Amino acid sequence: MSGRGGAGRVQGSGRRVLPEPLAEAFGTCRRHLLIAAGFSALVNILYLAPTLYMLQIYDRVLPTSGLLSLAFLTMAVVLALATLAVLDSLRQRILVRLGLRLDRLLAPEVLTRLTGGLGPDAGPRRRQAMREFDSFRNVVSGPAATAMLDAPWTPIYLALCFVLHPILGVISVIGAGALLILAILNEQATRAKLEALNEASAQAYASQEAIASHGGLVKALGMREPLIVRQLLERRAAVGLQADAQFTGGIYTGLIRFLRLTLQSLALGAGAWLAVRHEISAGGVIAASILLSRSLAPVEQIVGAWKSVIQARDGLRTLVDLFERSPAAPVRTRLPEPKGRLRAEQASVRTPDGSGMILRGVSFDLNPGEIIGVVGPSGAGKTTLARVLVGALTPDLGCVRIDGADLADWQSERLAAHIGYLPQNCGLFAGTVKENIARFASITESDPREIDERAVAAATAAGAHEMILRLPQAYDTPLGPGGAGVSAGQAQRLALARALYGTPQVFVFDEPNSNLDFEGETALEHAIAAQKARGAALVVIAHRLNILGVADKLLVLREGAMDLYGPRREVLQALEARVAGLPRPANASSDLRVSG
Repeated sequence: MSGRGGAGRVQGSGRRVLPEPLAEAFGTCRRHLLIAAGFSALVNILYLAPTLYMLQIYDRVLPTSGLLSLAFLTMAVVLALATLAVLDSLRQRILVRLGLRLDRLLAPEVLTRLTGGLGPDAGPRRRQAMREFDSFRNVVSGPAATAMLDAPWTPIYLALCFVLHPILGVISVIGAGALLILAILNEQATRAKLEALNEASAQAYASQEAIASHGGLVKALGMREPLIVRQLLERRAAVGLQADAQFTGGIYTGLIRFLRLTLQSLALGAGAWLAVRHEISAGGVIAASILLSRSLAPVEQIVGAWKSVIQARDGLRTLVDLFERSPAAPVRTRLPEPKGRLRAEQASVRTPDGSGMILRGVSFDLNPGEIIGVVGPSGAGKTTLARVLVGALTPDLGCVRIDGADLADWQSERLAAHIGYLPQNCGLFAGTVKENIARFASITESDPREIDERAVAAATAAGAHEMILRLPQAYDTPLGPGGAGVSAGQAQRLALARALYGTPQVFVFDEPNSNLDFEGETALEHAIAAQKARGAALVVIAHRLNILGVADKLLVLREGAMDLYGPRREVLQALEARVAGLPRPANASSDLRVSG
């Protein structure tokens, strides 16, 4: 496996192994598990203290009326039980520490992959991978893990029952076997239902989050009632699956509890019969019941926590799927700062189901100081092209190069510092105006004065400085998710300032004037002209051609393919001739490309 985060391998035996980050994280937690297992051994040994206490009471104290022995035995059992309580608490703390360590090691990896772009084919469970990870982490650090650590001691308790008397041992083994069969039947009966429940719950939560994030739009368009009904239907489906699984699991839980209590009673009855026959002592009667109860307790606990165990297993599968489908980028050699030569080479993107193409064979060259305008009807692939050009989406075929280097050859964070991207939906986040403009650099960088200066400079270059000063707290005005707190036009101007932050050499603007008024559009035109004069390369996607008056070239997309490409004037002439039903202009240069 090359590089950190590679996909899981398959060994010669066909057994699938975990992706490297998961394997490494679990490997570092092996010490916690070994310590917890050691404490479990001591705890289970000390669980024998009440059994020995009862044996001594019935076999030594009562026949001899030895009150002094009773006092010493009582002090010893209290000390043993106190030690058991301390060790059990320490074991739980170790498991909690294990969960914290997993969170420290894997949470950054999971978030990196979630924010790296999952692609349109990612289902709701992969999109909620952090929730799935938390489910897994809670199980491995909770009561279910404790029960699993206690389960290996069941055979030892059963063996001690044989020591008391073979008949008691046979009863214990038969009971343990019956419980094991019930546990297996419970797993088989509820596995599919719990998996369906997890899928339905993930879908319901995803829909709920989408509705909540667009609450204003839902209310304004009168969609609240139908969407609430749909959400309730999705919840009803999930709740129905949950109830079905609980009904089935409840049957097996009740059978297991009935069997365990019956076995305890049978052990008492068999012990009394053996005591009457003088084959065991009176203390052995109570001891047999305690040992049997202790040996079967972990099985009952595991069955009781089976839903969470299934959720943890499904969560681990989701993590494996996430890590395999979204491997971490390998460490790349630091490339020199780009001058802004942008080149697309047959860039193509398939539809999520692979049945068609969203983008087909787009190729062009853009030099520093040039502007290319991209136009085309809705659904032509313009936004997909923008995402490919900035590295937000990896093309299925072809590539995009900056200064001759494939975007895949850049570390994403270093590349982003040289790209100014203004998406169609602005994409502002919860935080202050300054934090959004500065790309939240204050969290990872340590020079607040420089960040302030660069944020103000970017806002000034975008013509948004005066607008920001009119906000309630100027640059420190807090914004909600999605830029809540400012208008659509203000959000677009802030997103333009964010794109200008630093000194990017390549700019990609996707519908940058869709929400701007006259003042904002004028500021945008000035910003584009200034970056062109500075020697930056710009790609501007727009429906309104007036913003493309300074473009050097035009690219017309239609159904994901290049329809026209060349110098702006010649492309406009070709479009006019096409509308008029005339042949291609005779004076068109060889730089003009016409498809078909």
